[in-house]
Amino acid sequence: MTAPTLPGLEPAPTPVAPRPGSRAARMALPRSVDILKEIAAEYGVCVRPLAMRRTDLDTGLTEIIDLPCGATREDKCGPCAKKNRRLRQAQIREGWHRDDEPLPGPEPATEAQKSLILFRAHLEFSRDEAIRAAQWDQVTDIDEAIREVEEAIAAEGLRGRVGPPHVTEDSDDDPGGRRKRSTKRRQDAPDLPRRKVERRTVGKTYTAPDGSTFRPSMWLTLTLDSYGPVRPDGTPVNPDRYDYRRAAWDAVHFPRLLDRFWQNLRRCEGWNVQYAGCVEPQRRLAPHAHFAIRGTIPRDVLRTVAAATYHQVWWPSVDVQRYTLDRLPVWDEQTGAWADPDTGQPLHTWAEALDAIDEDPDSEPVHVVRFGAQVDARGVMPGTTDAERTIRYVTKYITKNTGDCHKATTDRQRKHLDRLWHQLRITPCTDRCANWLLYGVQPKKANAKLKPGRCKGKVHQRDTLGIGGRRILISRDWSGKTLADHKHDVRAWVRALLGTTTDSATAGDTGQLVDDQGATTERVRHAWELARPDDPDVGPLSHRLMRSISERARWRSELLAAKDRAAQESSDLSATQHSERHDGEEGDSGRGLDHRAGSSPDQHE
Repeated sequence: MTAPTLPGLEPAPTPVAPRPGSRAARMALPRSVDILKEIAAEYGVCVRPLAMRRTDLDTGLTEIIDLPCGATREDKCGPCAKKNRRLRQAQIREGWHRDDEPLPGPEPATEAQKSLILFRAHLEFSRDEAIRAAQWDQVTDIDEAIREVEEAIAAEGLRGRVGPPHVTEDSDDDPGGRRKRSTKRRQDAPDLPRRKVERRTVGKTYTAPDGSTFRPSMWLTLTLDSYGPVRPDGTPVNPDRYDYRRAAWDAVHFPRLLDRFWQNLRRCEGWNVQYAGCVEPQRRLAPHAHFAIRGTIPRDVLRTVAAATYHQVWWPSVDVQRYTLDRLPVWDEQTGAWADPDTGQPLHTWAEALDAIDEDPDSEPVHVVRFGAQVDARGVMPGTTDAERTIRYVTKYITKNTGDCHKATTDRQRKHLDRLWHQLRITPCTDRCANWLLYGVQPKKANAKLKPGRCKGKVHQRDTLGIGGRRILISRDWSGKTLADHKHDVRAWVRALLGTTTDSATAGDTGQLVDDQGATTERVRHAWELARPDDPDVGPLSHRLMRSISERARWRSELLAAKDRAAQESSDLSATQHSERHDGEEGDSGRGLDHRAGSSPDQHE
């Protein structure tokens, strides 16, 4: 039975399968290269490795070794980005619910270190005497001796500098030129208690009625204030009344606001609160941050500290944009400064603009960044599925571009993104940003290469949404390790599971040398250099990927086999211990029965 048709209309043709061998049939077949990259991603092989040439300095033999690119974004390399995400998750997991301090105290100083510090003090005294006597040639010699002693102090294993470097008259690092602002709190911000911060990073321990102890931690979300009503898709209800200027400035200075928050929270609580989190955009494209906090803090304290935290930006006024991208200031070669295109008058320098702010008693900061009223905080118990789910949520978007976290799928969302980006393009990002020329001010260290509206800062790019700094924020005492240390721990765990070692003590004397003092030093045996793609010994990328996939498949098989052996050995050991304990209980019970019966085992038989 055919489908009825209207008069004068032909029935729609039935789709037929493409002819074998036709272009449509060929295009329907999957590409082998795409399948290769898909398998590489499945086995965790970098799809754009770096070809490095390694040369053995003893034999002169060279070979090409592929190293992972180490990308942190999926659009560049998915396997490397996922590996970095798992590493960050391990870092957060290790430091979140610690019940001990991650970093021990410093070791006591040696006599050699103390003697170097004492010698440095004698040089400082001699330099001061030489300055008082105007013996400038001796000052130069003492400065050279101070430099050598400070190098010896660093080589001896001491951290940091004994004191700041001496500033000469022609130096650009004169601390006297630093401007000081009033530290008096704003009247529209609540006051916070200030306590001495204890040298501890572990939270409070709670005791249950049954006597058991537990140490929970927290998960916190901080957001910025509202810029106008928005729809569920994140777009403003009235774009003309949406404050895009404040949204752009808040996004640029959001990292400094977060630093202020943790500083205020530590002073308010009185201990060194540790955190690990990620900054990402909301659906309305405003940045917010998720943090895992070690220990517990009352929710009222978190809300109070967030309401009392602000960051003031003391920059020149940007209320009036004097120039546009079509009419820009011009560079004057004679004066070495930017000037007005009509009058030729030089623009105000950065120092002059700041002097005007200092001289005005009624001056106000050009912008003040604050948090919004929404502060989400809740407790998380260690070792629960909620903790693992929260870690995955915190690191959900770290492998994506900021602009790719929420895709613009409608025209309204695209226009909202365009309006925010156009405002970010003309927003100054630092004191050296070229956008200051649009407001009649020469930035710090101005030069002829500046192009207003085309600053290379990350905050002006479309895919960053004003978040130009680090998106992963880890406090210094979170786990006591850097990301490189966590990578080393993963390698050490795999080697221990496989039963292999790379310890130099078991490698023989081929990788060691002895210096003049008899101390053993590590020998550099290989030289590395980046190989060019067109070098004859660098094979095609597809061949290298196939070799890496095969190698990774063998590694995975060996690792799974080692896990099975370890699980089997653990199961056998548990069964043996259970059997021995069961036999012992039976023997004790048998002897007890025989003793109660008043007979020996032989008699009982």
